Amino acid sequence: MIVVVDERELVKDGYTSLFGREGIPSTGFDPSEFGEWVNTAADADIAAVEAFLIGQGEQAFELPRAIRDRSQAPVIAVSDQPSLDVTLALFDCGVDDVVRKPVHPREILARAAAIRRRLKAVSNFTDVGPVRVFSDGRDPEINGDVFPLPRRERRILEYLIANRGRRVSKTQIFNAIYGIFDEEVEENVVESHISKLRKKLRKKLGFDPVDSKRFLGYCINWE
Repeated sequence: MIVVVDERELVKDGYTSLFGREGIPSTGFDPSEFGEWVNTAADADIAAVEAFLIGQGEQAFELPRAIRDRSQAPVIAVSDQPSLDVTLALFDCGVDDVVRKPVHPREILARAAAIRRRLKAVSNFTDVGPVRVFSDGRDPEINGDVFPLPRRERRILEYLIANRGRRVSKTQIFNAIYGIFDEEVEENVVESHISKLRKKLRKKLGFDPVDSKRFLGYCINWE
């Protein structure tokens, strides 16, 4: 089953009709109704969903996280705006793919299938100590609880954990987070991000898991 979420009745009906012609069951939700459904639906109902299609609605950027709490099914956003900022914001909030209208239902099905193949081939999370970081844009978890972080701090934590056991320099972190061709941002901004991240980790964990040595860099040494 494909779940379509859009505040426009015409769009929901259109997609469910198109999926029906392809022989694929689907259902449509208003974003406000969907939020309640995804949180309260039976596990069997959630497990039956092959993909979520997120369209227009004020809650569009909040829904992927709610979905991820219940399901690993692909989340595909349909954007009406040919805007890079909107596309990046959708990826940041945890969607697996972004398509622009018009899009054929068979393309959506093909993209969902490709996402599922990738998820089966590669684990989408890494556990280090009490921390679990994800590779799909979700916030990390600490002791099973979601640990919300701004995008830059989240990516720094992911990078440190990916390189656990060895020390990485400020330059390496900067290049990984901002890219080697970004000349508009000063490298020292990394220190500010790491300082904020360490304070949040210390408050949550009761200790600072990031070891830093001047001129040598940073590392996380959890086993």
